[in-house]
Amino acid sequence: MAFEPLRARMVDEQLRRRGLTDPRLLAAFRKVPRHLFVPEELREEAYADHPLPIGGGQTISQPYIAALMTSQLNLQGHERVLEVGTGSGYQAAILAELALEVFSVERIPDLLLTAQERLTALGYLNVHLATSNGSLGWPEHAPYDAILVTAAAPNVPQPLLDQLADRGRMVIPIGPPAHQMLHRIHKQDQRLRREAIASCVFVPLVGAHGWPPEGV
Repeated sequence: MAFEPLRARMVDEQLRRRGLTDPRLLAAFRKVPRHLFVPEELREEAYADHPLPIGGGQTISQPYIAALMTSQLNLQGHERVLEVGTGSGYQAAILAELALEVFSVERIPDLLLTAQERLTALGYLNVHLATSNGSLGWPEHAPYDAILVTAAAPNVPQPLLDQLADRGRMVIPIGPPAHQMLHRIHKQDQRLRREAIASCVFVPLVGAHGWPPEGV
C-alpha cells in the first residue's frame, strides 16, 4: 500500500484546511511515517481522521489533535521538550523534528520498548525515553522549554509546573476521564497564564499527581 499519498492528503485535508499552516509543523507531519507507529493490522487506517488503539488501553491521537497540541508549543528548533506519555512514539518523533532534544516518559514498559525500537529504527537520536510515573515528569533533565502531556489530569501536576522553564509553554488536557479541555500554560517570572484551546478526550494520566489506578 502506498502510504505517502495518504500522508500528504492527511496534512492537506486534516491539518492545513483546519487552520494549521506553520510550514515546519506541516513538514514534520508530512515526513513522519505514522503508519509505522500503529499496530500492523491497523496500518490502512493510520492516516484516518480519528485515534487508534495501540495496546495497553492506550491510543495514538487523532492527527489533528496531535498537530494542534504541537502547534501550541510554538517550537523554533532550539528547545528541550518533555513529553508525558510516550505511547506509540509518534508524537515524540514529531517533536524530534521540531525541537533540539526530546525527553519522553511512559508508565507502560511494553509500549516504551516498542516506541524505542521504532524511533531508533527511524534514526531519532535526539529522543530519550524512560519508564516513569508521568505525573512526576523527569526532574533529572529539567528545566524544559516546553512540556506536552498526552493524557488527561484532574489538575495541572505541580511537578510539571516546577520543571517548566521560565518563558516555557505547557499543553495539557484537564478534566474528568470522559471529557476534557485542552489548556496552554505559559510561565514567566514564576507567574502562570492559562488559556483553554479546545475540547478533547484523552486517556487518563495515572499517577501521584494524576488519577489513581483504581479510579480509571
